[in-house]
Amino acid sequence: MTDKPSTSKDADLNALTRQWMDMWSQGAQAMANLWMGAIPGMSAPFSTPMEHWQKMVHDIADASVNAQSLTDAQTKMWQDSMKLWAGMLAKNGDGSVIEPERGDRRFRSERWNDGSVFDFLKQSYLLAARYIEDVVGSVEGLDEKRAKQLAFYARQYADAMSPTNFALTNPDVLNETVDSNGQNLMRGFNNMIEDLKKGEGKLRITMTDTDAFELGKNVATTPGQVVFQNELMQLIQYEPTTETVFKRPLLVIPPWINKYYILDLRPENSLIRWLVSKGHTVFVVSWVNPDASLADKGFEDYLLQGPVAAMDAIEQATGESSMNVIGYCLGGTLLAALLSYNKSIGDDRVKSATFFTSMIDFAEPGDLGVYIDEMQLESLEKKMDEQGYLEGSDMANAFNMLRSNDLIWSFVINNYLLGKDPAAFDLLYWNSDSTRMPARMHREYLRTMYLENRFKEPGGMVLNDVPIDVRSIETPSYFLSTVEDHIAPWKATYMGAKLFKGSVKFVLGGSGHIAGVVNPEGSQKYGYWTKTGKLVDSADAWIESATRNDGSWWPDWQRWVKRHAGAQVPARTPGDGALEIIEPAPGSYVKLRLDKQKTGSCLGL
Repeated sequence: MTDKPSTSKDADLNALTRQWMDMWSQGAQAMANLWMGAIPGMSAPFSTPMEHWQKMVHDIADASVNAQSLTDAQTKMWQDSMKLWAGMLAKNGDGSVIEPERGDRRFRSERWNDGSVFDFLKQSYLLAARYIEDVVGSVEGLDEKRAKQLAFYARQYADAMSPTNFALTNPDVLNETVDSNGQNLMRGFNNMIEDLKKGEGKLRITMTDTDAFELGKNVATTPGQVVFQNELMQLIQYEPTTETVFKRPLLVIPPWINKYYILDLRPENSLIRWLVSKGHTVFVVSWVNPDASLADKGFEDYLLQGPVAAMDAIEQATGESSMNVIGYCLGGTLLAALLSYNKSIGDDRVKSATFFTSMIDFAEPGDLGVYIDEMQLESLEKKMDEQGYLEGSDMANAFNMLRSNDLIWSFVINNYLLGKDPAAFDLLYWNSDSTRMPARMHREYLRTMYLENRFKEPGGMVLNDVPIDVRSIETPSYFLSTVEDHIAPWKATYMGAKLFKGSVKFVLGGSGHIAGVVNPEGSQKYGYWTKTGKLVDSADAWIESATRNDGSWWPDWQRWVKRHAGAQVPARTPGDGALEIIEPAPGSYVKLRLDKQKTGSCLGL
């Protein structure tokens, strides 16, 4: 069977698309030059190298387009543009053709909706952005990953070109400029200079007033003591607030891509404080912020010097050999490795396991998948090999790009165009408190999990000479995922939960990766879904028959874990056992902020 020859119309459309892609590539290159070349030593805030972008554009140019889809997009663009012009020109005419998507806060000012030139600018931009999306959708011949990457970078380009991001096309900025006689732009320039100084030549955008917070004073305030430490982590034991506690202690393993105190921001939303109040003897791992001296630390080291060492220390501190364990995000992936490892060596100390938004099957990695392919990993590995670690700001930029309008451009407008200082916000303080990752560990994690998805396979990863098989796990488990999670999509986490051999309770919370987890009892926010019985074959089938519950999922988890927590015993105070107190919580490891010292400093997160 021979391929159907292209028609003249198809050839014209393909030529038009290649021209459009060339223009798009030049625009992207100009943006990169602006960010990278305007100031000596400044690097792009984007994690993806320009070589990757150029290769992707080349691949697209060699692909074809769906003629009908492209024609429809062009027709829709032309018709709506004409309707917009006619509505704006007509006396008392209706110029409303397109509205921002729900949740798009860029155009919330009334000045964008007054039927004037700014309303026209807004709608013209939205039509152009939609056209870009439609044209990208018409490209055929790309695999699924490349298509998702194309859509992602197209969105980044469209977001960057929004009229809200430029002084002359943002009515709020123009109004502020007139009212302040241009002082807003002078303040904004000074804010940018300060951010460049802070980033040592890189534009590190300030998201919050970091001087408004101090760990142990108004964030991470739950009383406790550091009772153990090694080169990778400190172990915090929290002071009891009840006369009796459950016999089995509770270990919390946070991810090492950010700091543990997202679970202890303020007393009213601190999960750690709540756990203590419910009668748990709580231990939390506080990971170190590695420098080049830890470049060769791998996933195996994080297992052995993290939860394995923590369990040994907890046994010394409490005299109790069995315990319950929580893993959050990447900490949950490590917890799965721990459970399989322990089963293989005959260690049954973990009596229940809880997973917060944790990936085990990485077949559908969510938005982070746009950063994962061979070319990008090779570029990243080369950079990590030179430094010995992945710089915290690089990871922060990668995550911020996933929500660029909220986490990049909104601050460009506020800080640099309006000349305002960012507000004091504890969540953004935590978000800007980035950490590094050792080169070997990050390489192993990205390749084994994200690129090759071998972690879910028996023997797909070998740790301390032990083949890891998550399918052998029999520990009773509770999986908490969130419906709007773009880091660990809930349907992907569901497929990971189905791999376990033992009993699993799956719960779906509202909101996203952070707010859906940090959803305190009594807040009456978001709600959650539950379903009794064994997990069904698919996530879609599960949600169809699940029951929605109001409020926080925290009490539901407490009811579940009580069955595995043991009897009540007298409360345990840090230092009463075999481990001596090293220093008060939150400890010295967590107090190091990268924006307050030079890159490549000594250990001491």
